[in-house]
Amino acid sequence: MMVRTKSDLVKLRKTGEQKLFPPVLRITVGQATCGIARGADKVFAAIKKELKKQKLEAALESVGCGGWCSREPIVTFQMPGLPKLTLGEVTAADVPDLIGQIKSRQIPAGKVLYRTDAQENIIDGTTRKYGAGKGRDVAAAVPAVVSVPFMKKQKRIVLRNCGIVDPGSFEEYCGRGGFRAAYAALVRMKPEQVVNEVIRSGLRGRGGAGFSTGEKWRTAQQAPGKKKFIVCNADEGDPGAYMDRSILEGDPFSVLEGMLIAAYAVGASEGFVYVRDEYPLAVEQMTRAISTAKKRGMLGKNIFGSGFTFTVHVERGAGAFVCGEETALIASLEGRAGEPEPRPPYPAQQGLWGMPTCINNVETLANIPVIICRGGSWFARMGTGKSKGTKIFSLVGAVENVGLIEVPMGTRLRDIIYGLGEGLGRGRKFKAVQTGGPSGGCIPARLLDLPVDYESLAAAGSIMGSGGMIVMDDRTCMVDVAKYFMAFLKDESCGKCLPCREGTRAVHEILEKITSGAGKMEDIDRLKDVCEAMSEASLCALGRTAAHPVLSTLKHFRHEYEAHIKKRCCPAGVCTSLIRFSISEKKCIGCGACKKACPVGAVSGKPKKAHSILVSKCIACRACFEACPVEAIVIR
Repeated sequence: MMVRTKSDLVKLRKTGEQKLFPPVLRITVGQATCGIARGADKVFAAIKKELKKQKLEAALESVGCGGWCSREPIVTFQMPGLPKLTLGEVTAADVPDLIGQIKSRQIPAGKVLYRTDAQENIIDGTTRKYGAGKGRDVAAAVPAVVSVPFMKKQKRIVLRNCGIVDPGSFEEYCGRGGFRAAYAALVRMKPEQVVNEVIRSGLRGRGGAGFSTGEKWRTAQQAPGKKKFIVCNADEGDPGAYMDRSILEGDPFSVLEGMLIAAYAVGASEGFVYVRDEYPLAVEQMTRAISTAKKRGMLGKNIFGSGFTFTVHVERGAGAFVCGEETALIASLEGRAGEPEPRPPYPAQQGLWGMPTCINNVETLANIPVIICRGGSWFARMGTGKSKGTKIFSLVGAVENVGLIEVPMGTRLRDIIYGLGEGLGRGRKFKAVQTGGPSGGCIPARLLDLPVDYESLAAAGSIMGSGGMIVMDDRTCMVDVAKYFMAFLKDESCGKCLPCREGTRAVHEILEKITSGAGKMEDIDRLKDVCEAMSEASLCALGRTAAHPVLSTLKHFRHEYEAHIKKRCCPAGVCTSLIRFSISEKKCIGCGACKKACPVGAVSGKPKKAHSILVSKCIACRACFEACPVEAIVIR
């Protein structure tokens, strides 16, 4: 069915709602990259087989990542008359019993994470109840989604459809209000009105720079040019960050709709989705979504009969981190080496092939349909003074609940780490959190009550970045952390400008020297000098922000640098050149676990007798430390 009118959208919405709320059992399996890595594809196949075996009628669908990645594979059971049940860590072996219990309208034991009584459609604010029939009391003992720590403080705007819809289903996207915003923009609004609404929302670029999205659109709109372009920047390269990937895998139509509205606002006729080749599933889903959108009339000529024409292409990047920078991305799209260019002119004035080019990242564009439908003022009511709306964070590291979260700007670090993340577990102590990816800073425990917004993070010596958030416990060496990120940035520097090329190399060499036990106190001053030079003189943001990991750890954890230099020791017991392993005779029970774990045979001892470590053979790999059940391994 081609979509030309509002009535076409209304029909598709009804069709989509029927698929989302069928009269039979609906089962979904999260099959984004994280789910597949944990065996979700095997669970899906097992459910399909078992449904046939037990002769149970059901609609089985594959959906994207719902966010709670540490509980993958995640399966939902939506039984007519009952609340929707979300189950975690489901295996193929669990499936026969689960299907049997569901068939008998029983609550699956042990695997249920929470129940969902109603689903909000954030596009229009309406709510659709699950379990409107008899038997709702069956699920009363299951915790509601609003009471589960990982979910209750989230406000899912960008992630509104992830884990709910089949990412390849045009009908289901429309069933959640999809393309309603595009119709409103193209048919009822002038381009200037669209831009003004985005400015009113206060939306800032979610790719890292935090520049006003509406102001960027206005610049591109007013720039002269025979042709203009929209580019979706999906070159997500931060270690531990996968927000953009999950959106493309779980809700690609929302990004396409955002691009369509942006193109209409600035007068662009062609768009590109620049996505790294390491994201094969994201590439597949976006390519399929573009093909479907063309067939349905959402891309191509005369969209909604408005006379507006827009086409989109997927372009694969080779994985260079620096291509996340706008001018380097443009160079790559043009077939040149991905190297930054001096600015001005800015891409919105003169970008791809010399034409005005508006570049927004995935998360930014996915916000646009909601802003157009609910209004910029509605969006601006969330967040803080200059940081509006919500932000997705990739919460990873030494935290119990690992995954993607979307919270209002200004949410405290404490509420994220100890609320949604439920703390560190196993008696570990929180030490620091690094925000903003490899170019971000490390924030210490004493700043746990810091509100997470652009200005507060900058004042603490860090950045928002694209939303990476790595939690570290007391076993983390902050000097080693700075060295790790500097090694990454050194390798990813394009080498075009001297401050970044030589600065990252020099800083990494100094950090190597300190962690190996050869550091001197004057090395700290050298680190500061080189970092400041990089920040002031580098051509692009990679070099200008590369100093953050070093300067922030020097500011908040200088005592660790001094311990490495003055005492020739690593307080966290990480830097192998500065630590020695031994076994406490009082604690050792002679179980032999350390001996079995040692890869070089450095541990000796008889059963039920205290063991010992031969220092000359020990490679400080920590295998014995991790294997010991009674904490008898001593690190000095």
